[in-house]
Amino acid sequence: MPPFLLAGIRFVSAAILIFLFALLTGKIKKNSKKQLINSAIAGFLFLTVGNGCAVWALQYIDSGFTALLISTQPLILIFMLYFLEQRPILPKSIVGVILGMVGIYLLVNQETIGLTTDKIQGIGAIFIALLCWGYGSIFVSKADLPKGSFVNTGYQMLFGGLMMIVISLILQEPFSTLQDISSKAIYSMLYLVIFGSIIAFTSFNFLLLTVSPEKVATSTYINPIVAMFLGWWVLNEIISVQSIIAAVILLTGVYFINSSKSKSLKD
Repeated sequence: MPPFLLAGIRFVSAAILIFLFALLTGKIKKNSKKQLINSAIAGFLFLTVGNGCAVWALQYIDSGFTALLISTQPLILIFMLYFLEQRPILPKSIVGVILGMVGIYLLVNQETIGLTTDKIQGIGAIFIALLCWGYGSIFVSKADLPKGSFVNTGYQMLFGGLMMIVISLILQEPFSTLQDISSKAIYSMLYLVIFGSIIAFTSFNFLLLTVSPEKVATSTYINPIVAMFLGWWVLNEIISVQSIIAAVILLTGVYFINSSKSKSLKD
């Protein structure tokens, strides 16, 4: 399935399931125009551009390499907080930033990667996704959004997914019918709808409203390791020794960044 169509159907389907559950349990409440607009902005940043760029990039770079690039999210976020919120970069964070840059260099500077034009475009798309996720995290931590993480997630996925489908139509991605899609792709879609969207993204939004963005970014400790293992196990992707070294250095840098004592954005 083409990337934006796949992601759009995934998020709209998850949003419909969330709203059906919320309707049955009486959790849907009236929201202000401002709250709905903020949900649309968050959905655009996190999903339409953020997730959309990541899914698009996977056409050109493998999942393990993508996950390692995404693990630099705390590094990107710390610079964004410095420039946008004037939050000082603490000593531990500086060590983390240096380690992160070394890790990125080792990761990208590999002969096995073979930096073709397509792969460079894929890496660029991941960087755009990181910027959108970073700014989205800062935005959501302060914005007036629909009450309740579950319903809030539903609105973000509905708006973000619909915008992805519009982009799919603009890009003239080939439409896939059920007859054209393999059973493996359908099972993958169901997995993404339930676990990747409804459970994971709801948890992500809950945390953004509860703790600071840097704490939420600790998910990057585990994601790259899981993705590299699954990429090797399921997709037969090759994990080079240099990638493993880069991963250790990157995650050590992320640890230093997230272990720095800093005040929440809400403090």
